[in-house]
Amino acid sequence: MESKVIEIGKMQHLTVDRQTSVGLYLTAGDSSDKKKDSVLLPQKEAPENCKVGDEIEVFVYRDSQDRLIATTRKPKIMLGEFAPLRVVDITKVGAFLDWGLEKDLLLPYHEQITRVQKGREYLVNLYIDKSNRLCATMKVYPLLKAQSPYKDGDWVEGYIYQINPELGAFVAVDNAYHGMILKKEMTSDFHCGDKIKARVTEIRKDGKLVLSPNKKAYKEIPKDAFLILDKLKKNGGMLPYNDKTNPSIISKEFKMSKSSFKRALGKLMKEKKIKQTANGIELTGK
Repeated sequence: MESKVIEIGKMQHLTVDRQTSVGLYLTAGDSSDKKKDSVLLPQKEAPENCKVGDEIEVFVYRDSQDRLIATTRKPKIMLGEFAPLRVVDITKVGAFLDWGLEKDLLLPYHEQITRVQKGREYLVNLYIDKSNRLCATMKVYPLLKAQSPYKDGDWVEGYIYQINPELGAFVAVDNAYHGMILKKEMTSDFHCGDKIKARVTEIRKDGKLVLSPNKKAYKEIPKDAFLILDKLKKNGGMLPYNDKTNPSIISKEFKMSKSSFKRALGKLMKEKKIKQTANGIELTGK
């Protein structure tokens, strides 16, 4: 019969093998197994009235001295899982994340896909490195699944884990599925680590989701059109922007995507409230 082993990075039920002044030594094997591994549960975490032979649910990781240690606390992320974790410190070896345990979780520099900032949350996956230590990685793209249960028009939630200025924002939908907000739908308000709610606008042949943070276009036009009209009135009836203006400038000035801007312009011109010139847009006075 194959012996049970203590597994790092997971919650598991271990048996109290012996009690000492520093804490309880736990094992996954039975009492007759002479080769069984054991791990220390520090005295400050030991349940009251616990005795040899009792089972305790614990999480196993490595402490600051790189020794295996058990804790009765449940961390915010388990081995192989995804979770948004907050950066609490940045050092020479990488960033450290709050995952709910006494020792913070290392996010090495080579596992970062953007410069992280202290105090912000980022979506990470928990893995075991070559030294058998638990670490975080932001490189989640190859770990996400393409076939989701969602259909066109559904609203979904997820975290932006990478932004490519040429393509758009990559989103982990439900921390499990591939999603993307195309460049034309993006605004300057998007940042890596943001939690967003978006609508599925297309399901690609490979199963990946194309997303839009906006409601259906016809519902958004009144708000966007009002914003443009308001800016025109505050600037003497003229603005140096039109449907040829760079998307990044539109995003900065109007806090909307280029496609939203063009839809709103179309509505306002159809209603003869504005006219478009080579130099921008103007109020018609109607």
